[in-house]
Amino acid sequence: MKTLAIASLLLMTATSHAATPTPPDVEKRAHEVRAPHGAVRQDEYYWLRDDTREDTGMLAYLEAENAYVDAVMAPLKPVEDTLYDEFVARIKQDDASVPFRDNGWWYYSRFETGKDYPVHARRKDADGLGAAEIMRLNEAADFAAEEVLLDVNTMAEGKEYFSVGVYETSPDNRILAWADDSIGRRQYTIRFRNLGTGEVYPESIPGVSADMVWADDNRTLFYVENDPETLLTVRVRKHVLGTPVADDVVVYEETDDSFYMGLSRTRDDRFICIGVESTVSSELRCTPAAAPGEFAVLAPRERDVEYEADHYDGRWVILTNAPDADGGKAPNYRIVTAPTAATSRAEWTSWIAHRDDVLLEGFELFEGFTAISERSNALERIRLLKADGEEYVAADEPAYSMGLSINAEPDTPWLRYGYTSMTTPATTYELNVATGERRLLKQQPVLGYDPSKYVTERTWATARDGTRIPVSLVYRKGFQKDGTAPLLQYAYGSYGMSMDPGYSLTTTSLLDRGMVYAIAHIRGGMEMGRKWYDDGKLRNKVNTFTDFIDVTDHLVAGGWAAEDRVAAYGGSAGGLLMGAISNMAPEKYRLILSQVPFVDVVTTMLDRSIPLTTNEYDEWGNPERAGDYAYMATYSPYDNLEAKAYPAMFIGTGLWDSQVQYWEPAKYVARLRDLNTSDAPVLFRTNMDAGHGGKSGRFRRYRELAEMYAFMLDQLAVGPADAPAK
Repeated sequence: MKTLAIASLLLMTATSHAATPTPPDVEKRAHEVRAPHGAVRQDEYYWLRDDTREDTGMLAYLEAENAYVDAVMAPLKPVEDTLYDEFVARIKQDDASVPFRDNGWWYYSRFETGKDYPVHARRKDADGLGAAEIMRLNEAADFAAEEVLLDVNTMAEGKEYFSVGVYETSPDNRILAWADDSIGRRQYTIRFRNLGTGEVYPESIPGVSADMVWADDNRTLFYVENDPETLLTVRVRKHVLGTPVADDVVVYEETDDSFYMGLSRTRDDRFICIGVESTVSSELRCTPAAAPGEFAVLAPRERDVEYEADHYDGRWVILTNAPDADGGKAPNYRIVTAPTAATSRAEWTSWIAHRDDVLLEGFELFEGFTAISERSNALERIRLLKADGEEYVAADEPAYSMGLSINAEPDTPWLRYGYTSMTTPATTYELNVATGERRLLKQQPVLGYDPSKYVTERTWATARDGTRIPVSLVYRKGFQKDGTAPLLQYAYGSYGMSMDPGYSLTTTSLLDRGMVYAIAHIRGGMEMGRKWYDDGKLRNKVNTFTDFIDVTDHLVAGGWAAEDRVAAYGGSAGGLLMGAISNMAPEKYRLILSQVPFVDVVTTMLDRSIPLTTNEYDEWGNPERAGDYAYMATYSPYDNLEAKAYPAMFIGTGLWDSQVQYWEPAKYVARLRDLNTSDAPVLFRTNMDAGHGGKSGRFRRYRELAEMYAFMLDQLAVGPADAPAK
């Protein structure tokens, strides 16, 4: 009762004194976190963790923090509203995706004006009806011949959160299976509907991932079952329509909880495959789609050997980092082939050799050519391998993103790919590999946007160990590099995920107010190859943080920004980055923006019951080992908070987040309030109805971003749009 009373009082305090809002406080409770090797840490806010999300004291504290945000942000509501209106005004509300043809139907998704969720639909293929014709019909709102698969707006009515993770039609195009989530924890339920009659079948399959594959009999669906506590993908089951879900047979069970699992069909539709992978290893096992039986292993898993494979034209094509026959290492991957019946790496034959300066990221197999996505010098490229040689798809800007799009059919000379840059909205092209003809299928419509008013470029910062770090920049024409501008610097830097430069309609509002936006391609991603990733994880993790700080120094020294007008932004593992730089160099940042941040590294990685923990020992280390524990403890943001002046912060989380649990930022903010010696405001917003990705719906997320950006503009003293910064 004492906790609830205190929290209730805090809530009243935060809401009743809007003119001088007081940040909430919350009680401490002694708690020790012990590691197996004997190390002990004090965690006075451990009690804020409640797996049920029902503890009244904890909920009252989160509500008090939300009330404090409301009070602080009240004077900035006009700025927030202006930003939100700008964001939404750029959106073509009745837009639709580029349709793709598969198995005799054209599939696409479209939005209706004023509605949050998509309508997933298809049209029957007919003579002369192509992607361009369907886009014209959608543009004219001519939906007479359309078959609606899922109207997510209707499905989401009355729900604070709703998401359709995946949907698949049966091979005969008659039955639709889909997986939906109404909480935000990525625990999906599979459902079925007969597309001919509209009948929704009575069976539903809860507790699954957004992953499913039909067999050729149109009755059998393979799906991945999650562990109900850790949410790890643990079993593949087989469901036969019309039979009890309780009788679904387990066809594969993964006993190593460091592996994730997924399902796929091969390019030629001959095989259904179960793929399992950890941070450093992978394994594929497949069965004929026409007569599913035993899932045969293509090559047994081996630590530090990764591969992904597809089957077409009577052979397996495999992207792998496995060493070649002479023992040559392939950290940037190579491509090999293997016969259909292969069951080991001994049967692999080299095709595309490894290169130290080129990272191979993927491929798509076609009749007559192969498209390879690769990366060099921190830029993406698409290489086309044809019978008469090879060529690269052209790009026109110094910093851009390019990648393979949906290419559902292999028997075509047309390759679809996507292109974007920090000034060019997302664009889908179609390239005829035989003739060289290129067609622009669609560019993301951005109402009122003129790309000629903006400039993007690439610069290189030198890290403290001499490594050159690529940085992508965008700003409005007329910008003067005189050291007075406000800057927003973004990065991620984990899991080998590359943060490539792309257009953002929300960033445009910042550029129109005189800001510079920068993406720091720091170590921990794979922008510069696999070594870039290896140099930013495990015992090299601190490189990620120092790279970000060194990029900031480079941009300030080069006149891109004023030293007292720099904001930093990151989310999830990028939120760990934000917590680390706040501890390491708080004086370099006026403001930190951190969403769903992973800030309690050691405690989380010691707890095997938390989703994702055991999968990620090869990313962060295993703190059950004394050496890993000691290294992680040197940078874990929660453990390294101390009495000093911290910058202003806006921290967001979701109560139902299954990836970074809400209590990490809640504990972090509570301890930060105890130790922070500055007067800079720290705002902590909890979305009480959402998970890791925030609220569902295309407009709600813009409202959340507008609030955070309004706070940033105020802290950086940024003026209105189309005016120089103050």
